[in-house]
Amino acid sequence: MNETAGKTLLVFGGSGLVGMEVLRQALANPAVSQVVAPTRHPLPVSVSHYAHLRNPQVDFEALPADADWWHADAALCALGTTLKQAGSKDGFRRVDRDYVVAAAQHGLSAGTRTFVLNSSVGASPRSGSFYLRVKGEVEQDLKAMDFRSLTLVRPSLLDGGPRADDRPGEVFGLLLSRGLKPIIPKRYRAIKTSDVAAAMLQAALMAPVGQQVIESSAIPRQR
Repeated sequence: MNETAGKTLLVFGGSGLVGMEVLRQALANPAVSQVVAPTRHPLPVSVSHYAHLRNPQVDFEALPADADWWHADAALCALGTTLKQAGSKDGFRRVDRDYVVAAAQHGLSAGTRTFVLNSSVGASPRSGSFYLRVKGEVEQDLKAMDFRSLTLVRPSLLDGGPRADDRPGEVFGLLLSRGLKPIIPKRYRAIKTSDVAAAMLQAALMAPVGQQVIESSAIPRQR
């Protein structure tokens, strides 16, 4: 018997680059019977046509604590923004930390005991980088919760094609990373979003007991 058959997954951040790839892979996986992806706006037709996808529209400032979809076999979170999009450091922390923690707490209260987070290489609550410090803070918050299985995936620069928003710094970084790939340590090399999503999905389905961190260099790369 396949112990992962019939899983229900809860996916946050499904409209983003990594989250959308998580959705695509989860919806195509025969071990998954239902995917619930709460988003602020409806998901595109490319994924919304799947019969086993639920896409409730929510306000992350006031998540519905009594929704029946909080209980799942695992929750995968790829929520995130940029300082430019958020408009301020407080706004960035609100999305990348507060929204994530709130979603995790609601899921845990409903009995979802497995949580997988898309974090970042270098995440640390003591980092001198505001971005990495917030990522480290949310990791710390999640570690303090009583999840049976918690996986923190820390990818380096994401390579997943064009984004809906303009990120010239990221585009330049990708070009530099590709050109200098032979001399860049594996930990810092750009990584495909499909590989990050695959690592997250595997962690959600296997649900290893305890807390684990998957650094970018340890994420399997597909050719």
